Amino acid sequence: MKHALRTGLAAAVAATALAVAVPPAIAANAKTDQPAHIPCFGTLDTRVPANPNQISAAAYNQARSILAGAGSQTAAKSHPVHGTRSVPVRYGTSLLACSRDEFRHNDRNAPLTRSGMTPYHWLAVHDAARAMGLDRW
Repeated sequence: MKHALRTGLAAAVAATALAVAVPPAIAANAKTDQPAHIPCFGTLDTRVPANPNQISAAAYNQARSILAGAGSQTAAKSHPVHGTRSVPVRYGTSLLACSRDEFRHNDRNAPLTRSGMTPYHWLAVHDAARAMGLDRW
């Protein structure tokens, strides 16, 4: 008898917790016209792509100059783009990722870091990303 009562009580508690945890719109698989709401990031508009498909040659060269000026040997050794109007977005994301990793390696013993880099290097990487119009890399 006690076992049946405990099982019934546990099932009732689980059903109540599930009803409270799952909002009615999600439970019914209803789709809305509104963008998804992410609690810590505000509203996420899924209709707009995060990165462009192509980066202009001028934007890539400007980002390359920003990173080389900040001390990235990877960016300094990379070849500037010429003879074409644009390059694939992977060129820019690769440049940013390599420079970021290089800065993190060089700044591993720095007293003040932001995402593993000194604030100067962090700002250079983000300025280069902004110059190319990249949100994610």
